[in-house]
Amino acid sequence: MPPVISVVGKSGSGKTTFIELLIPELKKRGYKIGTIKHTNQNFEFDKPGKDSWRHKRSGADTVIIASNAKFAMVKDIDSANLDYFKSYFEDMDLVITEGYKKDSKPKIEIIRSGRSTVPLDLKTEERLALVTDTYTGIDIPCFGLKDIADVADLIERKFL
Repeated sequence: MPPVISVVGKSGSGKTTFIELLIPELKKRGYKIGTIKHTNQNFEFDKPGKDSWRHKRSGADTVIIASNAKFAMVKDIDSANLDYFKSYFEDMDLVITEGYKKDSKPKIEIIRSGRSTVPLDLKTEERLALVTDTYTGIDIPCFGLKDIADVADLIERKFL
């Protein structure tokens, strides 16, 4: 599996927005990027009433909808452990996850003062960087919320 970096932070801190800005910066540099979004909620991926939704609802354990250009899969799993997904990302240069704060992968934490100024309780060795608009007192690389190119430089030096 390629290197995995988890973007973590409290709900509403800007994790998705940060990832949306980071992906094009890394793509511009020529890297293939995969993402995994972790959620604690049950979710419906397909639209109710569509054929693939009906297949899943009828009891299929795995459903793939495919075209000549892309595919999507819904599969029942016992655990959302990152190692489970490695075969899906073999052709990527980097996998960015949103969430997975309990997994032992390097983490970029987003702290936005409008949401919270208190860092998550993470293991020191897993903290890669902070992206924040406030002072935290943690002695690791810190970047502003818009310092996307600088964060990409760090990722490139350490993992790519």
